[in-house]
Amino acid sequence: MYSRSCTSILLVMAVAIVCGPSVMADPLPDEISKFQQMPLNNGLTPYYPNPVTGGGAPYPGHDELSTASRTSTDPLQPWQGVYMADDFADHFDTPVVHVRWWGSYLENFHGQGGVKQFLISFESDVPKSPTDPNSFSHPGVPLSNQIVTVTAGPLLPGSGTYTEKFVPTPGGNTAPLEGLYEYNAELHLDKYFYQQPDTVYWLKIVALVDVQRDGNIQWGWHNRDWSIPDPLASTPPAVIPGEGIISAVPIVDPATGFTSPVWHFQDDAVSGGVTVIPNPTMPNMPDVDQPDWLPQHYWSPWDGPSEINLYSKDLAFELYTRVPEPSGVAFVLVSSVSLPMFGRRRTK
Repeated sequence: MYSRSCTSILLVMAVAIVCGPSVMADPLPDEISKFQQMPLNNGLTPYYPNPVTGGGAPYPGHDELSTASRTSTDPLQPWQGVYMADDFADHFDTPVVHVRWWGSYLENFHGQGGVKQFLISFESDVPKSPTDPNSFSHPGVPLSNQIVTVTAGPLLPGSGTYTEKFVPTPGGNTAPLEGLYEYNAELHLDKYFYQQPDTVYWLKIVALVDVQRDGNIQWGWHNRDWSIPDPLASTPPAVIPGEGIISAVPIVDPATGFTSPVWHFQDDAVSGGVTVIPNPTMPNMPDVDQPDWLPQHYWSPWDGPSEINLYSKDLAFELYTRVPEPSGVAFVLVSSVSLPMFGRRRTK
């Protein structure tokens, strides 16, 4: 197990060297990205070196509602609402220790200080039926659920806390009118997600709102910039269809001249109803009930020209793992040189 984990870390770092280092501080210095779907943000992706020359797609993107609320002051009462979830897989068996994602507040209503807690849930995959062309994959069994809490201070390893930062939009916040926010969460030390390589999982992120404390906040999860490929995601034949181009021909926007294929991972992001049930013996590890799911698509004009409505959407998030202690980092950096280089709704 140690040998395989070290090999995975070497591979993660080799890909990170190819893609370039992260330029933001919230993922801790010893954390590196292992899966990334960048956000639509009017062509600006300042949080990770952009693999597409000239920037991402010049559209603001939109957010899908992912909020569960409760009106009772009883801490054991469940939150109920709507969730968003998206699938992922990468080549590595290193654990997820940090999650970064993007979202916004409906009509910029932050209530009493914004969202103070999020559910982060890693779940198994239920593949679409090979015999039913109308079926689609969706989340299965919750494998690791946890509640993370906002902090004003610096993130600490294993703290179960997150930060919220406003993302400036070029030229101001054009429609949709909601401002975009970036979130960085350190998972609880005993709740890192230990995944298998080249295995499809689902990530669910839901704002947990106590209406009497927070106000009636409606928060949404932002969508992926479909013009930027994820060089860290699993690809065929390890995972089919995995990360790849789903447009038969590149999309061409006659208004701007922007041209790009549509990059996509695996299957649609899905939405459905959710109940988050507090666990009195483990307050940070609730139970999750999700009775339904429905595939979601991109929206024009927020996400692109009219053709973009035909395509399954992904959500914007990154998963991070931890590299070895400083003495081991030097070994990994030297060893990586010998590795073969990889080919390169608004909230309504």
